[in-house]
Amino acid sequence: MSRGERRGLIIVHTGNGKGKTTAAMGMALRAVGHNFKILMIQFIKGTWHYGELDAVKKLNSYFKIAPMGKGFVSFEKGLDKEHRLAVIEAWEFFKEKMRLDEFDMIILDEINYVIAYNFIPVEEVLKTLKSKPDRIHLVLTGRNAHPMIIEMADLVTEMREVKHPFQKGFEAQTGIEF
Repeated sequence: MSRGERRGLIIVHTGNGKGKTTAAMGMALRAVGHNFKILMIQFIKGTWHYGELDAVKKLNSYFKIAPMGKGFVSFEKGLDKEHRLAVIEAWEFFKEKMRLDEFDMIILDEINYVIAYNFIPVEEVLKTLKSKPDRIHLVLTGRNAHPMIIEMADLVTEMREVKHPFQKGFEAQTGIEF
């Protein structure tokens, strides 16, 4: 394969450290610089207003964010019915957008959580990822990436927390956490 020849990759950003969504956004920004069309589907986020929503509006013809979740949840307690329905809706939205082949990159933000807690079975995710058009890059973010997803991926990065201001009692910072 020659330099510049495009082969859509499956990319995973996982781990307990900060920066998974931020890394995906950075890749998206780089891709926009090459006139790629980007869609980010957020499986959990959806009720808070955060800075990337405003930033992406400035790149509107190239980059869209679809915050489809119902907000942060306690995965140990499980998703309530409203959250589960939102996850299913986001998953169906993704499959339709991938089928239509309108985007060069689709970011599935926080999908690893959804898979880890079996809200969408890993087998279904794997089957869908295998059916992607060859040219589309897919980026999956979130902690606890499933071993089968890691195996299938072309590129996997694990963020490892070394130090975090929360450990000193700092509140979430505008422009850093949201």
